[in-house]
This record gives sequence, C-alpha cells and structure tokens, in this order.
Amino acid sequence: MDFGDVKKLGGLSPFELKDALIQVARQSDRLMLNAGRGNPNFLATTPRHGFFQFGLFAMTEAERSYIYMADVGGFPQREGIEARFEIFAKSRAGEPGVRFIEAAVSYVRDQLGLSAGDFIYEMCEAILGCNYPVPDRMLRLSEIIVGQYIHKEMINTHPFVGRFDMYAVEGGTAAMTYLFNSLRENHLLSPGDTIALGMPIFTPYIEIPHLNDYQLIEALIDAPSENNWQFTKKELQKLLDPKVKAFFLCNPSNPPSVKISDEVLGYIVDIVKQRPDLIILTDDVYGTFADNFTSLFAMCPQNTILVYSFSKYFGATGWRMGVVATHEDNILDRQIAALPEARLKELDARYSSITTEPRQLKFIDRLVADSRTVALNHTAGLSTPVQAQMVMFSLFCLMDEGETYKKSMKHIVSRRKEALYRELGLPLPPDPNSVSYYHLLDLQDIATQMHGERFGKWILTKLQPNEALFRIAAETSIVLLPGRGFGGKHPSGRVSLANLNEYDYANIGRSLRKMASEYFAMFEKENGLGNGGKTAKGGVDKPAVRKAAKRGKK
Repeated sequence: MDFGDVKKLGGLSPFELKDALIQVARQSDRLMLNAGRGNPNFLATTPRHGFFQFGLFAMTEAERSYIYMADVGGFPQREGIEARFEIFAKSRAGEPGVRFIEAAVSYVRDQLGLSAGDFIYEMCEAILGCNYPVPDRMLRLSEIIVGQYIHKEMINTHPFVGRFDMYAVEGGTAAMTYLFNSLRENHLLSPGDTIALGMPIFTPYIEIPHLNDYQLIEALIDAPSENNWQFTKKELQKLLDPKVKAFFLCNPSNPPSVKISDEVLGYIVDIVKQRPDLIILTDDVYGTFADNFTSLFAMCPQNTILVYSFSKYFGATGWRMGVVATHEDNILDRQIAALPEARLKELDARYSSITTEPRQLKFIDRLVADSRTVALNHTAGLSTPVQAQMVMFSLFCLMDEGETYKKSMKHIVSRRKEALYRELGLPLPPDPNSVSYYHLLDLQDIATQMHGERFGKWILTKLQPNEALFRIAAETSIVLLPGRGFGGKHPSGRVSLANLNEYDYANIGRSLRKMASEYFAMFEKENGLGNGGKTAKGGVDKPAVRKAAKRGKK
C-alpha cells in the first residue's frame, strides 16, 4: 500500500479502517494477528448448558400436546409444570447443565421469592419462542431476575432508593440507536443542542450526533492519559454550562478500559447537584470486569440512563442481548411533562394509538414504542429465547457467591496484558482502575520508554498516527485500531486483550519492540549517533526513560 494515501482513510470509523488494515496485514506470509475488534475468544459454558437443558425440557412440554400428529407440538401447560420439571431433572442427573437449572429454580424460589412454577413456565415459553414477548418491554419474571443481576454488578452495595425499569434490547448497539432516536422524538435533545462526550469513548457516540437525523453540537470532556484516563475537575466543570443538555460516557472507558475512580465519581455527583436537569447516559458494558464496580446509575439514578450489554463478559456477541435501565422517578419523564403544550399535543398524537393517556407514558415505554416506529409497538420486544439466555447468564452470576467466573475473566485478560508488556520489555503500567479488556498503546510513550525522549519526538515526525498502524500491519501483520478514532489525542493503537491467545500478545509485544529497534537504528544514523543507544552528549537518555515510566505509575 502507498502510505502516502493513508491520510485519505483518516475520516473512516476505526471499525471500517480495520478492514483496510487487515488487507495490508494479510499481504505477507506471516500469521495475521487481529488485535482490533474486541470479540472475546472465551465464553461462559455453564449457563449455556443450562439453556439447552431447559430447552430439552421445554420440548417435552410442547410434545405433551398433539401427540397424534407428526412433528406438531403445543404450548406448555402451567398446571403441574414444577413437578414435571423435577422428574425431568432427576432423569438427566449428572448431565452438564442439569444441576445448574435445578439450582436456578431453587434460587428463584428461595432467594428471590418468586413462583418456581411461574418461572419454569416463562422459561419454557421463552425458549420455545412460541409467543410474542409479553410484556413487550421485557418478560415479567425475566425483568425481575435480570434486574437483580444489574443491581449486583452495577449498583453493588451503594445505597439505592426506589426501583428501576428495564427494556431488553438487541445489545448495546440497539440501545444506542433507540436512545438517540427517542431522546430526539421526545424533544429531550433537538438539533443544535449541545451534548458532552466523555473522551475517549466508543466511536459511534462521536459519529451519531453529526448525522443529519440529530445535528447535535459536541462538547468534549477529556480524560487524559497523563491523569490515568480520569476526568479532571477542570474538564468536568464544562458540564455546569446550562447549554450542555446531556453527558454521554463509557465506564470503564473505551478503549483505555479504565473505570472512573471513586474520587471522580464524587465530582460528577457534585456537578449533578448543581445541574439537576443534566441527563447522563452511561454505557457500562465492561463494568463486570472490575471488582466492586459502582455505576453512575447508582450514584445519580434519577439523572442517569444505564446501558449494559451481556456480549463481552459472557462471550455472547452473537446473541445480541443487552438492557436499558431507568429509575422509576427520573428527569426524563419530568422534562417531557414540562414541555410546552404544543409539544405535548404533538406527542399525544404520536402515542395515541397505543394508550388513551399518552402523557402518563414513561420515557422507557416511549423507547419501546419508538423502537418499532410506534405503530408496531404490539410486536416490540426482544426475541424471547434471547431473553431466556439472558436470564440464565444472570442467574449464573447471582448464584456464583465466590465470584469464580469473574476472577477467571479478570485473570485471562490480565495475563495477556502482562505477556504483551513482558515482550515489549517495559514495566506494566500499574492502575487499580484498569479492567484490561482493551489497552491503548501510546506510540510516542513506548518509543520514549525504550530509547529516550529525543527518539520519542523523532518517531512522530516519521510516523503519522494512521500511517503507524498501516506500517505495523505491513511489517508485523498485527492489526490494531487507531486510538485517535475513539477521541484520543495522541497517536496510539487500541489492542484488544480479549480475542487472541496469550502467546499471541507476546508475539505482538516482540514484533513492536523489533520495529521500534529498527526505527531507532534509523534515528541513530540520521543523527550521527551509532554509539549503542547513547545521546549526542555521550550518555544513555535514562532520565527520559525513568520519567516516562514514572508517568505510567501516576
């Protein structure tokens, strides 16, 4: 590829740029290592076994009807279903997943106080997919159970008053699509309004506001690498501007994968007290990789919309499952109620086909209706088999009191990060708030740590951000995504620690170090050094190396 043409690709989303990088990486005989898109190569097995075992039981329920007809079954029957489930489980004792679904039924009955029979019946209907999703927002018991999981993982032990409502959606991407649309349709965000974005952030949050559908103005709230990817007080002060209608962020961040510190969470809470009208949307998909995670949804529930996806933690990107949650008492509903009468009449007309009292319709139920263009509200709702698997995942974690699965997930990604840095020959940057799902490799910082500050500055004159990624792809067959595409200000590459094996990350580190050494040889030659890595003054630039390492420890 002609690297002079790389700038032309600079306007692409990093996920589209990835395809061009893959083409370049495949041009050599080396094995391509795609450390770009974060599709995990691990998944939760027990709740999947449970899903399929429950599916087998659901089939026995369906086959109790229409026995006289080949290949035809009927709906499960609620009466006696609990006893039939116990017989089924005993007949398959010892098979993978059976003990799990027995425990799940017991947990639902004994710990959540729900009807075991009603739960079994709901799961059978859901897995069979033989009925429309009713309620359309989320199946009744499923919402309660998944709500318990969300409370455990997102709210933790933080005091939380009141209940929250959830809408089961087709992953975090559907949540984003639906939310942007409903915020616009209900005049909570209008063209020309300003929204704040916590940077860096998942790229679509940057791109969607610019679309002709929304035409929003973006105010960037920076969490710089020099501050360990935490928002500064000065940056957060931008949220006090009344022109800022909403604050969208990812926590932990994407791509640095750093959760907001307790101190910074406190800053945001203080700002919300001064800006009680501020809408917050927090995308917390990676929160389950952190210990004792607390979402802004827990801290500012009345102001915050929570988006959570099951895709990464459970290795379930193909299932397309997630939830949107809002507190039962929230500013979204209050702001809609306070709209001018003309706007309210417009909304009355919009939702009049689904309710006789449109002004009583909650924002989250408007979200459901808008997701199906209102007129198709009666067929809204996430696929019921997907909801059933979501319940299995939730119960799996609720019953895992020792958090064995969480420890395994954290261990997998942290070992890969250690392997990467071991072969880079650099100290692993310590950060108690890092969840290590992704990692942002700052090219200048790495060059500086390896060979000194002068070399770090020099390499930027030779490699522009996207060019660096294409050269890495061409010369090492490693695909990284551009950090700049996620709102990062420095030339960097995002490496996913989820989708390759540990030895692959060691190879990535080794290849990047080799490439840096080759460029350092060019640097020595160009600057007339050639004395084994020493500066023109005759000494190794160790202070710069120490300074860079120290910056990583802050």
